[in-house]
Amino acid sequence: MRKEAREKGWNEKKTNDSWATFKILSEFVMGFERMSRIGPCVSIFGSARLKPDHEYYKLATEIATKIVENGYGVITGGGPGIMEAGNKGAHLAGGTSVGLNIALPFEQHDNPYIDHDKSLDFDYFFARKVMFVKYSQGFVVMPGGFGTLDELFEAITLIQTNKIAKFPIILVGTEFWSGLIDWIKSTLDTKFMTVSPTDIDLLHVVDTSDEAVNIINEFYAKYSLSPNF
Repeated sequence: MRKEAREKGWNEKKTNDSWATFKILSEFVMGFERMSRIGPCVSIFGSARLKPDHEYYKLATEIATKIVENGYGVITGGGPGIMEAGNKGAHLAGGTSVGLNIALPFEQHDNPYIDHDKSLDFDYFFARKVMFVKYSQGFVVMPGGFGTLDELFEAITLIQTNKIAKFPIILVGTEFWSGLIDWIKSTLDTKFMTVSPTDIDLLHVVDTSDEAVNIINEFYAKYSLSPNF
């Protein structure tokens, strides 16, 4: 009897997995159809926990404004903190402001600065991450937690393995990122040789909005704007 119960439970899980593929497919279809119309954009990542009076919230707003002034839209994760700051800067500058929201038990809720027709909701992180990578012409990575690091290393991995086209990856805040960069150089590269020195060159560490935008402009003075795969 116990064996029968175990087999039934396992089979029910397999059935649920099969039906989940339709939900996953719907998120990709929705994302591709709506994101394909937004035009060239830069994604801004960072902590959901930083408040509007924080220096990096203010800097993210300033960077987003200058990104728009230079002809790009802004994509964020759609939530509070740095995400809100990115959408706010884009909105105040009259540019495209996209939010890719994710259903989470805490922290995440829509911010009010997303264009009403450019707010997308996801249940699956991996579907959401595909939209960031495919439709971004650059990543601006502000101080953040594990989610921010996840997006950062995903992009580095995909570029380094030639799965997507190269694009600028800009880390904002020397005080925040310098320890990580030093560890990558000393431990991953020099000591264990698990990365190549050229991989580290994909990362640009800056402290000002002008530096961030200049890197994007210099890159696209040489390369064309297009979806990444």
